[in-house]
Amino acid sequence: MKGLKNIIYMSLALGMLLYSVPQLNIGEGFTLPTVAGVVWICFALLVIAAHLHELLGVDEETRQDLVRVKRMKRWQNEQKIQGKKLLGLRK
Repeated sequence: MKGLKNIIYMSLALGMLLYSVPQLNIGEGFTLPTVAGVVWICFALLVIAAHLHELLGVDEETRQDLVRVKRMKRWQNEQKIQGKKLLGLRK
């Protein structure tokens, strides 16, 4: 389901980009409409790249490493708490 959402949003951004590029005033020199058009195109490409990055699963390995680290920290905290309980019972 997550991949489908990314495909839909990326397709919408790509369609929006393909529709709007011919209508933008680019190439008339360094004017405000040209700068706005270039910024808009860059933003649309950034959105498309972000969805493509998520679809390709580039961060999957990093995400799994973070899950392992969180599990280890949780286990260490549990061991510390159990150790304190044991020390409290011995006194």
